[in-house]
Amino acid sequence: MEIAILLYDRFTALDCIGPYELLSRLPGARVRFVSVDGGLVRADTGMLAVQTEGPLDRIDAPDLVLVPGGPGDEAAAADGRIRAWLRRVHPKTKWTTSVCTGSIVLAAAGLLDGIEATTHWARRERLAELGATPVSKRVVRAGKIVTGAGVSAGIDMALELVREEMGADFAQGLQLAIEYDPDPPFDAGSPSKAPAHVLEMVRGVMNDLSRREGAG
Repeated sequence: MEIAILLYDRFTALDCIGPYELLSRLPGARVRFVSVDGGLVRADTGMLAVQTEGPLDRIDAPDLVLVPGGPGDEAAAADGRIRAWLRRVHPKTKWTTSVCTGSIVLAAAGLLDGIEATTHWARRERLAELGATPVSKRVVRAGKIVTGAGVSAGIDMALELVREEMGADFAQGLQLAIEYDPDPPFDAGSPSKAPAHVLEMVRGVMNDLSRREGAG
């Protein structure tokens, strides 16, 4: 299986590395990190860079496309080269997927028009503006389009894909192998569970970040 993980400046690392850890273990999988021009692409912290293949117009027929989210999502969504590539390869994929706000990039390419999809909880309104139907779920499947909610949900999404490809036993085996057994010290992983003051703090930070990205 040819897997293309699309990176762009200021992607969030866990959005793609979590799924990579699982999808790369599918029998016969070949994972390629790709970008518009190829070369090093930096994650949102600025401290991690991933070597990518490119240009996109030379990458023709991946079986699975994964688009991560991150603070650079709006710039990626506005990039006509990315939108054109997604529209070109989507009809040939077996799976077209996203994690977090990667679904905003898919929506900007017109792939989610009228389709149920998920994204980070703070960006559901934006997803709706781009024609998708936001759903508050960890993983949403609409035919061959599979979207994961914020950041860590990419691992859940990848496990769903592994189950579809190889069956439940193989997927559970990989889950055990990576010891994916979440037991966080806090029950604050969604807006419905987080303390109100924490929710407002995070909303404020994310709103400030969005304003800065828009001004840039």
